Amino acid sequence: MKHFIIFLCFAFVLSSISVNAEESERFVLASPQHQATIFVAETEPECVQIAVQNLIADVKKITAIELKKINTVPKEGSVLMIGTVGVAESDGVFGKLKFTLPETFSSKWECFRIEKINSNQLVICGSDERGTMFGIYDFLEKQLGVDPFYFWKDREPKKCSEISFDKLSVTSEAPTFQYRGWFINDEDLLTEWKEGGGQRNINYPYYSQVVHPEVMNRVVEALVRNKFNLIIPASFLDIMNPAEEELVKTAARRGVFLSQHHIEPLGVSGFSYFNYWKAKDGSSPLFSFYSNRDKLVEVWNHYAERWAKYPNVIWQLGLRGTGDRPMWTTDSNVPQSDAERGQIISDAISVQREIVRKFDLRDKPPITVTLWAEGSQLFHRGFLKLPDEAIIVFSDNSPGWKFQNDFYSIKREKEKRYGVYYHHQLWGSGPHLAQGISPRWTWTVFKETLDFPATDYAILNVSNIREFVLGLEASGQFLYDFKNFDPKKFMETWTTTNFPSKPKEIENLYNAYFSAFILRQGIKTPLLLDGLTRSRGLKVLETIQLYVTDNAKFRKSPPSISKDIIEIRIPHPTDALRPTFVNEPQQDVGNVTISMGLSDAYPSVGTTDTALLMAQSQRKAFEQVAAQAETILPTLTNEEQKFLKINLTAQNDIMIALSGWYENLILARIILAYGHEEAAVEYLRRAIQSLERIENARQVLTENEKWKFWYRGDKKMNLPALKTKTTEILKDFSKNKLTAF
Repeated sequence: MKHFIIFLCFAFVLSSISVNAEESERFVLASPQHQATIFVAETEPECVQIAVQNLIADVKKITAIELKKINTVPKEGSVLMIGTVGVAESDGVFGKLKFTLPETFSSKWECFRIEKINSNQLVICGSDERGTMFGIYDFLEKQLGVDPFYFWKDREPKKCSEISFDKLSVTSEAPTFQYRGWFINDEDLLTEWKEGGGQRNINYPYYSQVVHPEVMNRVVEALVRNKFNLIIPASFLDIMNPAEEELVKTAARRGVFLSQHHIEPLGVSGFSYFNYWKAKDGSSPLFSFYSNRDKLVEVWNHYAERWAKYPNVIWQLGLRGTGDRPMWTTDSNVPQSDAERGQIISDAISVQREIVRKFDLRDKPPITVTLWAEGSQLFHRGFLKLPDEAIIVFSDNSPGWKFQNDFYSIKREKEKRYGVYYHHQLWGSGPHLAQGISPRWTWTVFKETLDFPATDYAILNVSNIREFVLGLEASGQFLYDFKNFDPKKFMETWTTTNFPSKPKEIENLYNAYFSAFILRQGIKTPLLLDGLTRSRGLKVLETIQLYVTDNAKFRKSPPSISKDIIEIRIPHPTDALRPTFVNEPQQDVGNVTISMGLSDAYPSVGTTDTALLMAQSQRKAFEQVAAQAETILPTLTNEEQKFLKINLTAQNDIMIALSGWYENLILARIILAYGHEEAAVEYLRRAIQSLERIENARQVLTENEKWKFWYRGDKKMNLPALKTKTTEILKDFSKNKLTAF
């Protein structure tokens, strides 16, 4: 048995310990008359020390009292004792009071205990450094009311004059998912929100600037306050760039695991590969393990050696080409058969594994292989051989609505480990600027990881954080403790906490918002998320532009019309512009087989008229949400109103604008096919008017000085450009004084 000073465990104290007479006395952490000191040993890891500083800062926000931190146990007075098993171990340091813990406690993963012992002693203890850190943040959230996303929500804890406890005893279980993390991907808003993070050497229209260290610190703080323990710090991170390495350092200080994206095994993307050779000899060799094996292996070694300087790396293994595409798209020499291609990828993974063993001196460095696109297909067919110790990571269909087929079809082997890669966002198809996945749906998807075991690892694609605080908060809770998570209770608690004036009404409003997205029949995946609506609208706009630039080509591609569904009435300009619909179709589209793959990120919307009806239906649904919100907003406090506007109504306005823009473009396209230019021009005007709602939403989202430059890096969705492009085409119609066919 081991003995630990009192601070070792608030909740790890065995039930067999007798209750002291002082147990019923109140422990005062901070009041005008009394302040406890905080004991934490100097030997505690940096992540624990930072968490203690957060605790001191939070208490000061609440009470205006700054608690004192000490590193020697006081002989008298009340003390909050914080420590980690194996780090803070001591005999009799705190008087004669000791706690006896089971031998197995120190082997538990990220567990913590919080215990009020008596009027002078309160303990937060962890089974390991992250357990202690999570214990501190659990204490701050559950006992002091500090929102884990306080920075991203602009929601500070409520002030009071005293923090004290009559009773307090909390014991955590080991987390359901061992590794739980965020992938900071498509982080266009984060990169330029605060300037001065440094420049990136990357041949890509995005991410030219590095996320500022202060911003990354806020990202990682939210990560650990939500009990996540893993991060992929950026898209295409090049650790050889000091500014980008600072992101890794910032995360490492918090004690979390560090990893890499699936297209950058051992931290090497195509961009970093070219940077390496340009710096070394000015060359630009083909990025190919098949044609330039030695050159790529040299770069892998170089980068792995640098990454290995950091603790807690989870190594990503795999092989893809540039631009998140198969390697054979950039190297025509690669053999054509799947068996040969699978062997090449298997060989590359084997080489990477040996490189890891060379530089990472841990007994069993954790490694992952993400089954994505061709990797998923090759593994499923038996053409891809993976190391026995690798965590096999399955992927969703990108918008975060379903797992791909291999998640269900690949039989789990008892001795192997499995995890998942899930998208809260994906800019190409969405969601990106407007959340589109409810906590209940995400929980439903992850529930399958218990039936088809894959709980060793979960990485969430989270982009710019701010838009997705609702989903991330829920995900953090159920990834840590799936057994005790109930999505209905979560929403009830979340709305009560954030909107105490009208929690039930706000809960209904969120449900209406998430239900407004048009779904595909059968597999029930969304067809018009913000990214999908944008991309589909741009395609329609390009077709409309052909009417001006290449009329013959325009006429060769008439809109697909289901005659049994729609009847187009050619209106006179003075008539109503809306077509008449006959036998209006269902919102869900087509008969589909429940078969998921990456192509389902961009599902077909069917015929032109069906797409029109879907856009109309979605717009109307979001307008109903807006109307519902307008009746609720006046009944909320100022703080509640601000957060509802940021987290829901502004995003809802973006969806109204995009849906209406897309709808009017389709109408213009159909009307042009019948040669009615004046009506088409009117639809284009209405499309532009619809986009003005986006401008209003962005004003709401940036009116706080803190968020003034939040959209400075909006280069992916780039919604203002939609208005510009639509306006230019409208001008082309006027300039060319077009006539009908």
